[in-house]
Amino acid sequence: MKPRPPRRPRIIDRSQDLHFMGEALALARAGMALGEVPVGAVLVQDGEVIGRGYNCPISTHDPSAHAEMVTVRAAAAATRNYRLPGSTLYVTLEPCSMCAGLIVHSRIARVVYGATEPRAGVAISRGQFFSQDFLNHQVLVEGGVLAEESGEMLREFFRTRRQAGE
Repeated sequence: MKPRPPRRPRIIDRSQDLHFMGEALALARAGMALGEVPVGAVLVQDGEVIGRGYNCPISTHDPSAHAEMVTVRAAAAATRNYRLPGSTLYVTLEPCSMCAGLIVHSRIARVVYGATEPRAGVAISRGQFFSQDFLNHQVLVEGGVLAEESGEMLREFFRTRRQAGE
């Protein structure tokens, strides 16, 4: 059987990036309403959302329940495939090392994120993980899409927690 060529992400215009990042922001707000750090994500393949999620490690008692992890797990279950070629992940915060590894292993083609994460982000803040030559899969990365909205939601969340003495 001849191997199939890898799927490439569809050419997505800026309005689609803004639309899907808006969905990720709505999910982040939903998580924030439940007391979770407000990070949301959607995974899109062929123009359709195949997975959604928000941070939920506090409520699930699961340190791996980052928005990206929840979203990729949902997409893999929905597509019945552990690889998600040609897909684009929209996430409101720059991915951490755990999530970056997940993105590579699940063969996501493109990551679009909102705010940078100066303490733990590995797309640009703490190194450029996705451009390492030892990786067996290359991921296109674009940051800064609705960054101000994403960052302000995080600042509001932590400001509220500090005021509450948490």
